Amino acid sequence: MEKEQTDPILETDAEAIRLAKTLLRSARFGALATLDPADGAPLATRVAVASDMDGTPLILVSALSVHTKAITADARCSLLVGEPGKGDPLAHPRLTIKARAEKLERGTPEHGHAARRYLNRHPKGKLYVDFPDFSFFRLSPESALLNGGFARAYRLKREELLTGGPLHAFLEMEQRAVDHMNEDHADAVENYAVHFTGAERGRWLLTGIDPEGIDLAKGDEVRRVFFKAPLGDASEMRPALVEMAKMARGA
Repeated sequence: MEKEQTDPILETDAEAIRLAKTLLRSARFGALATLDPADGAPLATRVAVASDMDGTPLILVSALSVHTKAITADARCSLLVGEPGKGDPLAHPRLTIKARAEKLERGTPEHGHAARRYLNRHPKGKLYVDFPDFSFFRLSPESALLNGGFARAYRLKREELLTGGPLHAFLEMEQRAVDHMNEDHADAVENYAVHFTGAERGRWLLTGIDPEGIDLAKGDEVRRVFFKAPLGDASEMRPALVEMAKMARGA
């Protein structure tokens, strides 16, 4: 009698969701899988990645690239994120997102917010962001597969991966808060990275704030810090940052 095969997919829990969101929010680059319009065959390329306020991946791509032609012809795509690190690359967590690509039209609020958040993460993109053949796409997630390491596989739904809440109010306040913290409270930003993520000291910058946490960067290094609890309103942003600064300074 054949043994019943064990399902390798574990039940998704809060720890798995946080790991998936960390991988997504801290990604700088990813492998984009599309369908080649020339023959319909799978095609994998590398793209620079940032995240929109709700966590949706953002890419800035040229119309001349093969992957742009692919997602324009067929919006179905997949994005793999997760840095391999030292040792066995298959022992490190990674996240695969099934998504549909949505082009953001210039002149719309959505395009403006996406450009701002993308350039906070990838400032060198300012060199070509205004070129007429470059466009922003949102890779709107439909589901995801998280591999957290050996024997730690999970399936995530769209709502488990993305951040809800008062996103519009956060989008309106975010850049002022980011600029203020980086210009006037650089020591607090550095302390966030050191205390909450164990990072080395240095010129850390705040690159994004959303209802669930903040994103930090120092050169090519990116870290994610979650708030103690998700914020219910954008007015809670400043008190949360102040409380975190006190905790980090006290430690």
